[in-house]
Amino acid sequence: MSNILILNGAQPYEFAPGKLNATLVDRARAFLEAQGHSVRVTTVAEGYDANAEVENHIWADTVIMQFPVNWMGVPWSFKKYMDEVYTIGMDGRLTRGDGRTPEAPKANYGMGGSLTGTKYMLSVTFNAPREAFDDAAEPFFEGGSVDDLLRPMHLNARFFDMSPLPTFAAFDVMKNPQIDADFDRFDAHLAEVFAEAENVAA
Repeated sequence: MSNILILNGAQPYEFAPGKLNATLVDRARAFLEAQGHSVRVTTVAEGYDANAEVENHIWADTVIMQFPVNWMGVPWSFKKYMDEVYTIGMDGRLTRGDGRTPEAPKANYGMGGSLTGTKYMLSVTFNAPREAFDDAAEPFFEGGSVDDLLRPMHLNARFFDMSPLPTFAAFDVMKNPQIDADFDRFDAHLAEVFAEAENVAA
């Protein structure tokens, strides 16, 4: 089986202590370990060693990034994690600079990643309802998808040459939560994604 790193990127607040994201992390770990995978979990808000996190990324065959979408992006503590971990990994462990060379200083920006063969999956929670996305009649996202909104995260992963697995999202988790249904969808998502990943690897 494979090595899986799960990053819990939630930042606890009084109004949103991060229980749902923590539970999704626990469900993912339990499911994946039951399938025989080796799993490591980093809870970003509890602190971390940046060099150890670089090594965790090298160790992992798949990285799951679990976080609530705060102000259309990741929580500040997860952004700090990326700033610190990903920057020191630019010594060749995660990427060989930004992909450009002295011979071609304008070409191939972002294509120097060292994690070729590593997959990643985004799993996110939203206050926004599902209906806010993929509908041109909705005025805020104007037809944009969840993955359109999360494009910076996808580009970060691409910078390291990681390959995407399908994204999971739980919607409307504060005003109209459907937690049991979200858990069922999450379990089914993991089963499908990791069955497909194993079939591809085989």
